[in-house]
Amino acid sequence: MDKPVFTFENFLADVSPEYREFAEGINGALLEEGYKCRIESKANGFLVSYSHPKTKRSILNFLFRKKGLYVRLYADYLGSYADLLDRLPESMEKAITKAPVCKRLINPEDCNSRCPMGYDFMIKGSRYQKCRYNCFLLEVTPESAPVLAELIEEERRGRGES
Repeated sequence: MDKPVFTFENFLADVSPEYREFAEGINGALLEEGYKCRIESKANGFLVSYSHPKTKRSILNFLFRKKGLYVRLYADYLGSYADLLDRLPESMEKAITKAPVCKRLINPEDCNSRCPMGYDFMIKGSRYQKCRYNCFLLEVTPESAPVLAELIEEERRGRGES
C-alpha cells in the first residue's frame, strides 16, 4: 500500500492563522534556494523538513507540539551569527538554556558515536553545551517569529547555500 502524500497546504491548514504567513515565507525562501521539502504525518501533526539537495543536510523542521507550531533549527554555522543570541527575547533564551546538555560534548563516550554533536556557544557571557536536536527547538510566537526568520536567514547565509 502506498504511503499517503502530503502537501505544504495540508500542513498549512493545521497552522494557526496568525503564523501562516511566517510559515509560507520560510517555505518559499527555502524552496527558492533549492531546498527539498519533505512532509510526514506524525502523532502531533505534520513534520515538515527541509534539506539541501546537494549536501543533503537539514536546515530546519516545522513540527507541532501541544502548545502549537515549533521550528527546529539545525544551527551548523552558529559561530557566524552568535552575536544574535545575545539579542534573543527572554522566552527564546529560556527555551534554549532549558534544553538538555550535549552528552557527547562533555564525554564523547556517553552518546551514540554517530551523533553529530551539539552546540557549544555563549549567551550573554554564559557558556552552554546543548543537544543539537533540542537546543534550537523553538515555539513560533508573535515575539519569536521575526527572530526565527533572522536566525534561519543567518544559517542559510553561513552555509553558503543562499
